[in-house]
Amino acid sequence: MEKGKGVIGFGRRWAVEFTDSSASPSSRDISDPPGFIRASQDQDDSSISRQKKDAEANWKSQKAWEVAQAPFKNLMMMGFMMWMAGSTVHLFSIGITFSAVWQPISALQGVGKVFEPYKDSKVDLLGPKLLFIALNLGGLALGVWKLNTLGLLPTHASDWVSSLSPPQEVEYSGGGIPFH
Repeated sequence: MEKGKGVIGFGRRWAVEFTDSSASPSSRDISDPPGFIRASQDQDDSSISRQKKDAEANWKSQKAWEVAQAPFKNLMMMGFMMWMAGSTVHLFSIGITFSAVWQPISALQGVGKVFEPYKDSKVDLLGPKLLFIALNLGGLALGVWKLNTLGLLPTHASDWVSSLSPPQEVEYSGGGIPFH
């Protein structure tokens, strides 16, 4: 017998029948397993679709809250990295601080795109969006604070000396002639 050829003279050993045998008397004799509920033909399809839509809305709401809380992890990581960079001005601390300022700004610009997959008429995205914005503003504040501790923000009067006009003279010299 050649490889790949069936046994000649015998019918197919395995066959799958795709007809519905639920109406046959032999399948009615077998009881359904525990927990199995046979869907009746009379069951309303709209209630099933409504349940699916509710489940999808709940899933979208949970995922939206997860996305909204994601900047908290970034906030903790950036805080640790800025602490490790120290308070001296060098390439590493400036790079970390620039990243801490830039990431929240770019995240705030794309709030709509971040929550686009979770838009649904049954899902309220206001709370997750507000939390996302608040955490990113906290990250931005952390970056600005680090800029200030590095001395890179002009917060003292001496930082603005070059833009001030020279002071007016208040004393005049009389040339050394005494007054009597």
